[in-house]
Amino acid sequence: MPPRTSSKSALDFIKKSGAKIVDFKFIDIPGMWQHTSLPADEVDDGTFEHGIGFDGSSIRGFQEIQESDMVLLPDPQSARTDGFCAIPTASFVCDVFDPRTQSLYDRDPRNIAKRAQAYLKKTGIGDTAYFGPELEFYIFDHVSYDNLQYMSGYAVDSEEAHWNSGNNEEPNLGYTLRPKEGYFPVQPSDKHMDIRSEMVLTLKEWGVPVEMHHHEVATGGQTEIDIRYNTLLQQCDNVMVYKYVTRNVARRHGKTVTFMPKPLFGDNGSGMHVHQSIWKAGKNLFYDEKGYAEVSKLALYYIGGLLTHIDALLALCAPTTNSYKRLVPHYEAPVNVAFSMGNRSAAVRIPIFFKGPRFSKSKRIEFRPPDPTANPYLAFSAMLMAGLDGIKRKIDPTKAGFGPLDKNIYELPKSEARRIKSVPGSLDATLDALERDHDFMLQGGVFSEELIKTWIEYKRVKEVQEVRIRPTPYEFYLYYDL
Repeated sequence: MPPRTSSKSALDFIKKSGAKIVDFKFIDIPGMWQHTSLPADEVDDGTFEHGIGFDGSSIRGFQEIQESDMVLLPDPQSARTDGFCAIPTASFVCDVFDPRTQSLYDRDPRNIAKRAQAYLKKTGIGDTAYFGPELEFYIFDHVSYDNLQYMSGYAVDSEEAHWNSGNNEEPNLGYTLRPKEGYFPVQPSDKHMDIRSEMVLTLKEWGVPVEMHHHEVATGGQTEIDIRYNTLLQQCDNVMVYKYVTRNVARRHGKTVTFMPKPLFGDNGSGMHVHQSIWKAGKNLFYDEKGYAEVSKLALYYIGGLLTHIDALLALCAPTTNSYKRLVPHYEAPVNVAFSMGNRSAAVRIPIFFKGPRFSKSKRIEFRPPDPTANPYLAFSAMLMAGLDGIKRKIDPTKAGFGPLDKNIYELPKSEARRIKSVPGSLDATLDALERDHDFMLQGGVFSEELIKTWIEYKRVKEVQEVRIRPTPYEFYLYYDL
């Protein structure tokens, strides 16, 4: 059994909070929180020292039925009050423990993030990796979908969507948002100001610092709430809190949230641009006043690693078949394998809002292809491993043909554009790439061959194949009368 942080503070928290139920959350391999709950008077030192047993064969990507006994080990430092429960409830995030090996479970995504942090320190390159994801999502008023043998289809609706401008129901006040014109409008066109503000304040109650929030580009309720950068493991936990909070606040208001990358045809999709930097002894190693866009050579090597391994990374960072309906040109989608400063048409952007030594701590790079369906523990860890591989191998992106490209890549002449590589066009292609290129993830035992094999098999069997074999409504539109 690995050493655990003292449970005293956690037990004190449960008592002081007045909780009657204690909830224990953990993440499955695809990236969804799962949970189990105990009466508060059943929680004691042993709960934190020995854990809580559960059936690992019923969790996606975990165990087979003949090896199903697993254990949850609550992290005492993750204590929060869950205000979405009518009964006073305390909440903890858990690690998964394997009683067979008497160690943290090899496939537990949270454990992989811990190993990635430890590996960074072991390399001596740095001691801390900071991540700052920008999650985008849609707030809808209605969603329905069905997928039967003889019928399939979906419908979404939003009170602010442009398609409701001609609604004859009264009153129709006319304040709707045209496609691609949803960035920063004020009320009454922006109808979600108060809901977003409630989400922000609830996130802060859960200990997740928020920097800003706003309406995003698309019609139909696209939204962004930016959380402050944090260490890799803590930020992964924060992303899961973010999803939990936004969904449940929306539910309070009779609305629903989706993190699908492309729920609307013909408008911008939802991404998860991930800002990253490496620090050592309190110093940001990505800053160099004399470097291109004030980034250091080490930062350029990190970029080189990301772009060299981008095809494989996207199997974890843009991990759904729907992801590749977002990753198409001209919807602000970063499909071009290049880097640049302040340029949102490149896969890697170097922000340049502020310059000079006084802003050295804010210098970072932004990897733009990921989307919020990613399991953050796997995606952030994989990005770090790719960046570290670039640093160790000194992959200079300027010599590898990745730029910098300080121009609108979407509008380049065809003769120039064809020289720029694009990201893969399907989840299937990225899974093939991950199968070929994952040695960089295995370094330091961060990822395992078994985990990568499990991921590829799960995605191919449960998602790629199932989507491929089903007719779609648009195929009826194209082919029914042929």
